[in-house]
Amino acid sequence: MSGRPRPSVFEREVCSAARLVWLVALTVAAMLFSLAAFAHEVRPAYLSIREEAPNELRVLFKTPMQGNARLALKALFSGRIEMMTPVVSHPTGDAMVQTWRIRTLEPLAGQRVLIDGLQNTMTDALVHVVLANGNTWTARLTPGTPSALIPASQSTWGVFTTYVRQGIEHIAFGFDHLLFVAALMLIVRDWRRLVKAVTAFTVAHSITLTCATLGWVTLPSRPVEAMIAISIVMVAAEIVRMERGQTSLAITSPWMVAFAFGLLHGFGFAGALVEIGLPQGDIPLALVAFNFGVELGQLAFIGALLTLAHVVRRFAAMPRGAAVASAYAIGIVAAFWCVQRLDAMFL
Repeated sequence: MSGRPRPSVFEREVCSAARLVWLVALTVAAMLFSLAAFAHEVRPAYLSIREEAPNELRVLFKTPMQGNARLALKALFSGRIEMMTPVVSHPTGDAMVQTWRIRTLEPLAGQRVLIDGLQNTMTDALVHVVLANGNTWTARLTPGTPSALIPASQSTWGVFTTYVRQGIEHIAFGFDHLLFVAALMLIVRDWRRLVKAVTAFTVAHSITLTCATLGWVTLPSRPVEAMIAISIVMVAAEIVRMERGQTSLAITSPWMVAFAFGLLHGFGFAGALVEIGLPQGDIPLALVAFNFGVELGQLAFIGALLTLAHVVRRFAAMPRGAAVASAYAIGIVAAFWCVQRLDAMFL
């Protein structure tokens, strides 16, 4: 009997995942208003401590802001210190940057650094220390572990694991990036083309992530965020077009569209990495680690959707037209972000 070839197991799982995406998208939509209340708090704080001379430190502390309110965090040291200059504060976008100089009466290595108030938040803090002898140390503090002991030196592995975790955490809370990947899965339902499209997206955002973080190419963050939301709306529209039997470049060559929009999304990743801060002595390593963490998170998301689809297929039938419903749900969420971000541009 002639007809359409029977789809492979992978293709059936991808199609089932497509039907699940609308549930994911609607869940995100329901969370939007609650997320808006603490979205800024999820962004990490950043503490930079540079020993310019023995026991003389220059401190930079960047904390997230919500409106005109700064997250109530304070950097403390276990040793005795003297203030050399007053704290100078100035807002930069969605963060407050504070700088001051102190003199510590005890060696910095061996002291504990504490981000007081971190235990009362939902965010974390990245601490970067440069000692007078050139040794560096980078650590990630969390609400459960708001303090750490400053060692005399740190291994390369320590820097790598710290930034890998930051990359994973960023993509986990990067709902716009995840929705773009989900929309891409709705268009690309053949595993070979999906691998090609995801690879193109990865290569593209890796290029702009590196270039933007190193300062070679820069774009304002707010227009980039608005364009990322628009890119999701455009891909959602292509899903509807495909379900109606129409064709376009996104449908016939999704890897090209994935690459083009990946360049844009890379600027979004770079904005997060610049906000976190980079260890000056280990910039290449931190870049590789952060990007690796982003990719791990992205692959985990794809794997989770496929696994969930496989499990659900065994117990329930998906509604017809779920792909179109998914596209509209994703488009509505992305359109909300677009309006929200465009409004923020003109405040």
